[in-house]
Order: sequence, then structure tokens, then C-alpha cells
Amino acid sequence: MNRVYKLHATLIKNGQHENPLSLRTFYLRCAESSSTPDTARYAANVLLRFPIPDPFTYNTIIRHVALHSPSLAFSLFTHMHRNGIPFDHFTFPLILKPFVRFKRCHHHIHSLILKLGFDSNIYVQNALINAYGSCGSLHIAFKLFDEMSHRDLVSWSSLIASLVNNGLASEAISIFQQMQLRDSASLPDGVVMLSVISAVSSLGALELGIWVHAFIVRTGLGLTVPLGTALIDMYSRCGSIDRSVKVFDEMPHRNVVTWTALINGLAVHGRSREALKAFYDMKGSGLKPDRVAITGTLVACSHGGLVDDGWRVFGSMWSEYGIEPMLEHYGCMVDLLGRAGLLLEAFKFVEEMPIKPNSVIWRTLLGACVNHNHLVLAEKAKERINELEPHHDGDYVLLSNAYGGVGNWVEKAGVRNSMRENRIVKEPGLSVVHVDQEVHEFVSGDNSHPQWEEITKFLVSVIDTVKVGGYTPNTSTVLHDIQEEEKEHCLGYHSEKLAVAYVLLYHRDRRTIRVIKNLRICYDCHNFMKHVSGIFDKDIIIRDRNRFHHFNEGSCSCRDFW
Repeated sequence: MNRVYKLHATLIKNGQHENPLSLRTFYLRCAESSSTPDTARYAANVLLRFPIPDPFTYNTIIRHVALHSPSLAFSLFTHMHRNGIPFDHFTFPLILKPFVRFKRCHHHIHSLILKLGFDSNIYVQNALINAYGSCGSLHIAFKLFDEMSHRDLVSWSSLIASLVNNGLASEAISIFQQMQLRDSASLPDGVVMLSVISAVSSLGALELGIWVHAFIVRTGLGLTVPLGTALIDMYSRCGSIDRSVKVFDEMPHRNVVTWTALINGLAVHGRSREALKAFYDMKGSGLKPDRVAITGTLVACSHGGLVDDGWRVFGSMWSEYGIEPMLEHYGCMVDLLGRAGLLLEAFKFVEEMPIKPNSVIWRTLLGACVNHNHLVLAEKAKERINELEPHHDGDYVLLSNAYGGVGNWVEKAGVRNSMRENRIVKEPGLSVVHVDQEVHEFVSGDNSHPQWEEITKFLVSVIDTVKVGGYTPNTSTVLHDIQEEEKEHCLGYHSEKLAVAYVLLYHRDRRTIRVIKNLRICYDCHNFMKHVSGIFDKDIIIRDRNRFHHFNEGSCSCRDFW
């Protein structure tokens, strides 16, 4: 900044502070040396006071201030308009970027684009698609895309990214496939493929992920650090951690994010020791762990019951890496202690935290108390949650299950009544399976699937079969005032059981059954899956809200510790 001040002072001293040519040189030098946001902001403020008739200079300064000072960038834009300084096809994409970042709509800028005749310029069109897509106005983004007389790679990439960012993963894949068929001239680059990989990750569709990986290899894009890291995460989220490890081993270069993706993948798949080893291998390679890498490692310790290792990693944050623990790190430690049954220690840890615990921390402790049938602490945790976030459906369900688990049916009914009085509705269980590029959804208690009758009839026979093999339905969490047979009926229609029954009935040749579930798997379904995997000789992989469960030959990768 001192250099900029001196340069400006020299202009003023020499009487050149209003000379357009001298000012242009000053502004562009500020842009070249804008290593800090303050330099660009200073240049922008001078430009607002001493304008020059040069769109290139305005575009350059707008580009540098847009990221850190979007309001200042917009001031420059309006300043150009008021002073009659002409826009060009670079100006509008630059000024639309801040709207993308803050997810704001920008109809007034679009109107100006139409008025000035820039709506047919492909750079401006692409920027508008990206801007509208980022703020959720996908219908306008699609309309702009469909009206384009010519599209380039950025056009397709902007639309695909917009769909992914708005949670429309299947639609993003469909657009990518259309791109292959309709625009052979636009060969996908790494940016497009990152969006496609993200879409596959959201879907958890392994077959599609394998095809996307093969496409990347076939088109010669190579395992760059961003692509390789994204593939590691994708395979992990699709339930194939071994493929994640293989991609990692094949990558010529890795960064901290790459290692973190591997650690996270190993953690949620129950391979805690390997995740911990990866953490120390990363450190040994000369890379310094960041907050995210440490979070992943603490999650691994939590899922594996590695209490001592978790304490060591947590203690090393400040002592070895100079990282101040944040709320998520404290949350991981609460989860670690709670899963291990160290409830009093976990409760003491929360109360002594230097950061005020939020509802997520207390909810984590509540879940641990329920899992270990510690009603007194569960009630205390629920009281703390009520002070912060009183109407979360999961808290009521957890406490209701805790009362049911110890046979306290009066209190259980009271919790259920409170839910009704407060109009709190439990989120229904949803399970998804991908078979031959088709998606099948199953919702607990819902009979909308076209093969519902056949599936449920077959599921009854499966339950009878595994009962002979030792399976006993765990009805402790079902309401007390119904018959045992009705309780088993309620459990029998859990969404993951329906999903597994569907695959067993219609795709008997499949060795592996993959299910994605929106909620945490219950104890009864977990026990059921173990018996099915052994009796029917299947590998069953279920991705629930927290982690992956790999069922094989009557056991689970979590070792019943989840």
C-alpha cells in the first residue's frame, strides 16, 4: 500500500492527478500490484472520484474488487453507466460474479443487457446462466440456455453446475449426457467433470461413477489433484472405499485436501485404524494437517472407539499445529466419548468447553445417552436442547426411544403427545437403490411403489426365513399399546428392508446390494441386515445419515459400534 500511496502522491505533486493517461497507468499498476484487497479498493475509490473514459480500466478494477467488495464493484459499474463510459462484453460477466457469490438475483442488470443489445453475446449469456442458476432461478437459466444460437463448453458447464448446486443431480447427469450427443465439438474439461462427479456423489450411484471415471481416463484428462480428490470422495460416497484407495495410490500428486478425502472416506466406512494411519502418513509426507483433516481423523477415532488416539489428535491441534479447536472439533470429542459409553466424562467435557455448545453438541450427547440407556443424562441434555432449539423432531424421537428402551411407556407416550401438540412430525425413512441406471425409492409406510404388494409379500417370507436363522425383531422402540404382531409389522416396513427385499426379489443375481438411507439405521434393521447377508450370501452396503455399514457373512463393518 505504501508504494501505491507514494505513486498517487507523485501524480498529485506533479499535477497529473487528473490526466487520463497518467491515471490509467496508475490504475493499472494498482491492479498489477493488488496483492491485498486494500490496494484495489484504494484504486477503485480514486477512480470513482477521477473517472477516465476507458472500459478496460474499469473492467480491470472491477475484477479485482468484486471478490472482496461487491458493493464497491457495483458502484463502479453504475458510475460507468452514469458517466457514459461504454460497457463491453467483459463488463457484464465481471459484475455478475458478485451476485453469484451472494446468491442474489439481478433482473435489473439483465434488463440493461437486453437494452444495450448484449444478450446475444455468448460470454454474457453464459454469465447470466451461471448467475440465475446460482440464485435458484433455474427456469430462467434453462430458458436462456435453450434460446442460445450457439453454445460452448462454458454454456454446458454453467448449466450443469447450476443443477448440481441446486440439488438436482440426476438432471445434471442428463444434461451432461445431452452434451455428449448434441455438441461433440465441446469436449468436457476438468471443470465440467468436477460438477459431474459431484452429481454422482450426491446420487451415490456406483455404476454411473465407474462410467464417469472411465470417461475421464478415455478423454485423457488425467488424475489431476482436483479430479483425483473428487473421485476419491465420489467412490467413498458411492460405497466403494477400496476404489477410493486405488485412486489415491495412482495419483502422482496429492495435497492436504486429497489426504483429507481419503481419511474421511476410511472413517465413515469403519476403517478407523487405516484413517488414523493416513493422518500420520500425511504428516510424514511433509504436509501440515488443517482443521478439516483433523475433523476427519477425530470422526475416524469416534467410529472406531479409539478414545486414547482421539485425545492425542485433539491435544496435538494447538501443541503441534497451532490450530485453535473449533465447535466441530469439540463435537467430535463429545461423539467419541459418548459412543464409547463415557457419558459422565462427555457431559463434563461439554460443560467445561471454552466455546458455548450449540444444539448439535447437546443432541450428540443426547443420542449417546439414549444408546447407553442413561435416562437421567438424556433428560438433562434434552433440557439444554429445549433452550436452544426446542422443535427438532429428532430430539423427541430419541427421547421417546430412550423411554421405550427401558419400558417407561407413560413417559414415552408423553413425548409423543408433546410432538402432536407442537405439530412436530417425524421425518419419514427414505431408502434409495440404483439398479441398471434406474432409481427406486422406498418410504416407510408408503405403498406408492408399483411393485409394493409383491415386495411386501416377499419381505414377509424373508423375515420368516431369517427368524429361523436366529433373527428376533427388536420391538422395544415401538409403541407399547399395540400387539407384538403389530409392532413387528411396523418394523417390517422400514424403508431399508423394503429396498433390500426389492433387490433380492427382482435382481437375485446381484452379489452386492447398495442402499442409501436418509436417517440413521435402527437397531432392528441393523440386526436384520446381518442375518440377511449371511443366509442369502449377499454383501449389503447401507449408507445412512452418519456412516456406511458393510454387512457380510452375518457381521457388519461397524462391529456393532455405531
